[in-house]
Amino acid sequence: MNTWIAIGATALGCYAVKLAGLLVPAGLLERPLVRRFAALLPVALLAALTAQQTFADGHALVLDARAAGLAAAVVALVLRAPFLLVVAAAVVVTAGVRALGG
Repeated sequence: MNTWIAIGATALGCYAVKLAGLLVPAGLLERPLVRRFAALLPVALLAALTAQQTFADGHALVLDARAAGLAAAVVALVLRAPFLLVVAAAVVVTAGVRALGG
C-alpha cells in the first residue's frame, strides 16, 4: 500500500508543478533575469548531475574509469568533435580503463 501512496503523491506533485507553471503571469516570464535563469538552469542541473554520477559513490568521493571517460569526452568537446563521437570516445575510454582493471 505504501507504494501506491508514493505513486499518488508523485502524480499529484507533478500535476501541481505543471499547474503552477501555467498560473505564472506572462509578464513575469518576459523579464530578462527570468529568461536568463531559465536558459542557464538546465545546463547547471546537467553539469551537477554529471559530476554527481561521475565522482560519487554513495557518500564517498571516487576516481575511477568514469572520470577517465568524462575526461575523454571533454577532450573530444574541446576538439569540437560531433556529439556521437564525444559519446563514443567516453564509452571506449571508460570500457578500456575498466578492462585494464582501473
